[in-house]
Amino acid sequence: MHFPGRFAEQLVADRLDRISLSFLVDDLVVRRGGIAANIAYGMAVLGCQPVLVGAVGADFADYRSWLERHGVDCSGVRVSEVAHTARFVCTTDDDMCQIASFYAGAMSEARLIELEPVAARYGGQLDLVLISPDDPEGMLRHAEECRQRGYAFAVDPSQQLARMDGEQVRSFLTGAEYLFSNDYEWELLLQKTGWTERQVLDQVGMRVTTLGEKGVEIISRDDVSVRVPAVPEVAKTDPTGVGDGFRAGFLAGVSKGLGLERAAQLGSLIAVLVLEVHGPQEWTFDQEAALARLDAAFGADAANEVAAILPA
Repeated sequence: MHFPGRFAEQLVADRLDRISLSFLVDDLVVRRGGIAANIAYGMAVLGCQPVLVGAVGADFADYRSWLERHGVDCSGVRVSEVAHTARFVCTTDDDMCQIASFYAGAMSEARLIELEPVAARYGGQLDLVLISPDDPEGMLRHAEECRQRGYAFAVDPSQQLARMDGEQVRSFLTGAEYLFSNDYEWELLLQKTGWTERQVLDQVGMRVTTLGEKGVEIISRDDVSVRVPAVPEVAKTDPTGVGDGFRAGFLAGVSKGLGLERAAQLGSLIAVLVLEVHGPQEWTFDQEAALARLDAAFGADAANEVAAILPA
């Protein structure tokens, strides 16, 4: 939904303990979403073969068809017999600030999913398990299973940092190859864990921290540092799913052999394509136009290297 105004103007500083607000919105649109599905969709568009793992309701049938048509393997999805698929309800104001509610529904059954049967369908190994915001208990279980079975994994606690305590966050990220967050979440993670940046990097291979309009910062355990600016946008239409778009592009690039800088540049491109449309899966990838934007933002070498890994 869209609120034609500014949330900040509706808040009374000395009455924040008694907030009672209703926003008259001027638009309602229902979009496909969900962090795992957004990332899987983006990776599939870029020629990867992502396997979606999660828990949904019986109402997932149409969404499954959409994802499978675009190359996402949904064989790892568990269908609940009692709950609806999770719902994210979000209102965005004219400053692109957001107020949202989230109904977990079938998502709470993610803790019942085991990764080993998924891996068994692919010869017993998975290239990388990305554990994005989900049922917190399920997130912890998946991370522990990855450690026990030797699956390479990445963690993306994001919105669930608010639900997880310091001990859970420390347990969750230990042993991960990548830690994804935005800059605010990164500061919150440091606060909750009580760790310094160095202590975090002692536990993960590298952190990938998105910085909004300032781009992304990547810092590795062995002190490799990469900073990539955002691709200039032609419109700021809807910020929902922009971070998921970055992750899709970055992971697609890494999986296809790009270096960190080039992968982050591809991620920044997908992020801006998401920003410029309504909905996290409404963007399209026109290869010629995409490469032209990469060339304009990062130079011909970047465009040529990315072009080499894109699907024909």
